[in-house]
Order: sequence, then structure tokens, then C-alpha cells
Amino acid sequence: MATTIIMPKQGQSVESCIITEIRKKVGDKVSVGDVLFAYETDKASFEEEAKVEGTVLACYFKEGDEVPCLTDVMVIGAEGEEIIGKGQQVNKSTGQQAGEIASGVPSAKQPVDSLTCGLVDPITSSLSSEQAFASPRARRVAEEKGIDWRRLAGSGPEGRVIEQDVTRAAHTQGALSGKARAMMAAEGLEAPAKGSGLAGNVKAADLSAGLKAEVSQSGAAYDDVPMTNMRKLIARAMYNSLQNSAQLTHHLGADARRMQALRKQAKKAYEEGRIDANITINDFVCYAVIKALRQFPHVNSHQLGESLRIFKKVNLGLAVDTERGLMVPTVPGADDLDIVSLSKALKKVADDCKKGSINPDLLSPEAASFTVSNLGNYGVEIFTPIINVPQSAILGVNTIVPRPKDLGGGVYAFVPYIGLSLTYDHRSIDGGEATRFLKTIATEIENLDITF
Repeated sequence: MATTIIMPKQGQSVESCIITEIRKKVGDKVSVGDVLFAYETDKASFEEEAKVEGTVLACYFKEGDEVPCLTDVMVIGAEGEEIIGKGQQVNKSTGQQAGEIASGVPSAKQPVDSLTCGLVDPITSSLSSEQAFASPRARRVAEEKGIDWRRLAGSGPEGRVIEQDVTRAAHTQGALSGKARAMMAAEGLEAPAKGSGLAGNVKAADLSAGLKAEVSQSGAAYDDVPMTNMRKLIARAMYNSLQNSAQLTHHLGADARRMQALRKQAKKAYEEGRIDANITINDFVCYAVIKALRQFPHVNSHQLGESLRIFKKVNLGLAVDTERGLMVPTVPGADDLDIVSLSKALKKVADDCKKGSINPDLLSPEAASFTVSNLGNYGVEIFTPIINVPQSAILGVNTIVPRPKDLGGGVYAFVPYIGLSLTYDHRSIDGGEATRFLKTIATEIENLDITF
């Protein structure tokens, strides 16, 4: 009997995954343990292994497709065996299959050799509104106005594109003539913000002019390289953050002499085996941030539009640079940890991200209540971090640079200062509170009371 392979659900927050590579095509022989396909969630990657042996009879998706979790991806069975039923999605509560998900999935009467990977396009297939990434009304309005909703950052639940997103995009684009709309649909062109027609209407000639300009430069010294799936996800999140929050950044420096002295003590204690963690400057900063968040609970929050969710625990997010892109894993309950335990926890989530084995639930923006992003190791002296919405704030940590300081008695000297950049959502936090919070972080850094 044929066995259906479904898209696994990796974590409670993951609703869909992107197929990055299909290892077994229709007609290929499969043994137990063979990798059938590779896929990724928001930022973690996985491989699906075969649990049975046989022949791949059908593959309903192609590489690059975004597939709802618990949806049929492949069918494995005996060579020549008929496939009973169509691609289905498993009911999330019962685990049983329920309803067809795509009208383009081949039926049982089709011969096996006619089934090939990529028959179903999950974007254009008739998915239910729960599975879709744009509401039916948004799709309808987008078609009427000639807007490609796939290019929009959704403001609906879980990033879904809704009608107001399409309407907002339409305001920045001139009205389309019938011929221009047809050209965009047929050739996948993008309309300019303003056309040459009356009142800025976009005509077919405007699209043709842009197309000719692109073709004429095709021999120029550049390459148009498609963004990776990871880059698309990061771009969508960053655009959504700036589009849906009132962000402002304050910058401040903190005397780093005490922290640098503690770093030397911690390194010596680690080398002598008195502690089992090689505590870094970033660990000390995170420890100071946690102590400051205890004093400013409103900063340790999520902005939910009409309400503010204030967390009783500090769930600390840490921006991690990996080969696949920026990831922000969370250390839940970080305020319960001492400096050694915190250092080990931060190192573990960072290593898991780099290895691709991080729990996807820890990468959800909702998992963290506050995030720290450190670019100090790269020599960055000042930057403006972007909030990981729905969080209310994020701290950027800069490199340590010498600055003059009044040591008292008319004596000035250059001392090491670490730069701190706090970006906050002005809807959640007032400027005065943000300034006091940032100053408290600096004070905690300058007065760290830790012994090794």
C-alpha cells in the first residue's frame, strides 16, 4: 500500500515550510533512511528521511514552494501502484487527512509516469483561507488594481496580506490602464509609482519603456541574482517591522573599565577550571540588560496595537549572524540565570543556530520579550537596530572606543566606552522612559557586582 509523506510541523509557531531541495524524483527508488527532500522553516533547516522503501509515485510540489505543514508532499509505494486520492492536508487536531488542498494535484487514474515534481503551485492553487498568505478579499482587490500581493509585507495575523495592505500599495502606484494591467499579469512586470498618463496613470507604454531599459542594460556589468528564501524571509520581517511600528533610537556610552576587568577575571577563572563558561563582553552586557529590565517592566513587553503585553519573566532574544542569515533565538527565563548559566545558555542557542538545529519555536519573534544585537566585534561604532516586532524595543551594542572623561580634580583621561543604541516603539514607550532605561543599562554595566 502506498505511503503518503507529509510536510512535518516543526514547532507550534510554524505554519508552513519552504522546500529547498528535492532529493528523490518521481520514479526514483527509495530505501529507509534516504533523504527525500530538504526544507526550512523561518530560519532552521531540516531533512525528511524515508520511513519506508519503495518507489516515488508522486511529488506534489517543486523546489522553492512554500508548503503548509501537515500537507501531502510525496507518495511512496510499489512501482506501478495506483495512487488513491489526492494531495491532502492532515487535520491538525485529529491527525487525519481532510479535504483536497489543490485542484491541480493528479488524480488516482493518472499514470505514474505523468506525475512530476512541481505539478502544484501552492500560491495559485485553491488553498483554504487559513492556509493562504493573502486573504481572499486582498487577492481580489490586488487583481482589480494590478498589484502583485506576493511583493507586499502583510500586516494581518502571522504576516498575512490583507485588503488594507493592497490598498496602501495602490496609493503609491498610479492607476493602471486595461492594457497595462494585462501586460503585468502576462509578463510579471512591476508598475512604476507614477505613469505618463493623465493624473499619473500607468499606461502600457510605461511598462514597455521599463522593459526596454532593462533589456538594453542586460549586457552591463551586473547580475540580477534571486534572493534566497532566507533573505526573503528576513526582508519581509524587516519591512514589516518598520511599516508597522513607530521606531526611534537613542544612543549612549557606558564606561567599560569595570566590565573589562571582570572579563579578565572570568577568563582566568575559566582557564583555571573554577567556572565552566568562557564569559564574554556580550554576556556581561546581557546580564546588565536583564537587571535593567527588572526595573523597567514596560520595556519588557510586546506592542499589540490596543494593548501592551508586559512579561513577568525576561525572555531574552540574541541576534546571531550565521551563514544562512540573521537569526534571533530566545533564552526563556533569562532573569533566573546567574552570569555563568546565562553565558552557557546564550552560547548554546547561538551554536544551535549556526548548526541549523535550533528549535523553531525559539526563533519566533513572539518568543522573546526583548532583544540584544551586538555588532561590537565588527568594529561598528554606532548603528540603528530594527525592532523584532511585536517586541517593544531592541538594544544595539557597539564596539568599545576610548573617550575623554573627567576623573575629578580637573584631571581628564581617555577611558574605554562601549556604545549602546536603544531602538524603541514610541507607541509603547515614551522618550523619557526610554532614556532612563538606557541610562540604567549603562549604570549597571559600570557597576557590575560579580565575583569569580
